[in-house]
Amino acid sequence: MQNSHKLALYLEETDTPIGRWTNFILSGFVLLSSAIFVAQTYPLPPEVDAILRQINTAILIIFSGEYLLRLWAAKRKIHYIFSLYSIIDLIVILPVFLGAFDISFLRIFRWFRVLRLLRFVEGQVFFGSYPEDSLIITRILFTLFSIIFVYSGLIYQVEHSINPEQFSTFLDAVYFSVVTMTTVGFGDVTPLSEGGRLMTVLMILTGIALIPGQLGALIKELVKNSNQVESRCTVCGLPRHDRDAQFCKICGTELKNN
Repeated sequence: MQNSHKLALYLEETDTPIGRWTNFILSGFVLLSSAIFVAQTYPLPPEVDAILRQINTAILIIFSGEYLLRLWAAKRKIHYIFSLYSIIDLIVILPVFLGAFDISFLRIFRWFRVLRLLRFVEGQVFFGSYPEDSLIITRILFTLFSIIFVYSGLIYQVEHSINPEQFSTFLDAVYFSVVTMTTVGFGDVTPLSEGGRLMTVLMILTGIALIPGQLGALIKELVKNSNQVESRCTVCGLPRHDRDAQFCKICGTELKNN
């Protein structure tokens, strides 16, 4: 039990040096594997493509081991299995367990791998402790990046085989996604398949569903901060309080500068 608790601390917490480095390394593997997917949409020498496939397989095995370790260390295993992070992790490692059945279908799931960064963004692995408004901006940027990356990959995967002239590389799919998301709609690149059109609709709906809520949270936080002043609590260190505050809202200590 003690070993599982220590392992959970290293995997989930970023306050310790080991936990922070563990999450940094896992984040690096996510970015590396995503870069490999993008590179493989371009013509590559056979030997380079073979090396990238081996690296990708090794990363996938590492992710599978990480998932099993997280499951073993979880106190409430059923709750963990059905959590958002666990579902994302499971989608990512599906090729390891089902790869013998339908490789072409499972290639779709590789574009979801970048969503694993959500755990590290929420855990503030990259940025440490920052004001809430900065974290909200980070989440908005990550949401935009994730929507564009994932749906560009999915659209490329669906359209490339039947529409190779317009979707020859991942960058073509990114161009289409950005033009579509910004409602510019030049019309020079359009999906031909029903799957591509479905992905386009889902991309637009996902942006509409996720972005406004986060922008609303950012505006609310900015309005809240405009009514506060620098007034650091000498006990808990809370840096900002309401203009008319006489006591710290966290620990109740009297504010000396009021």
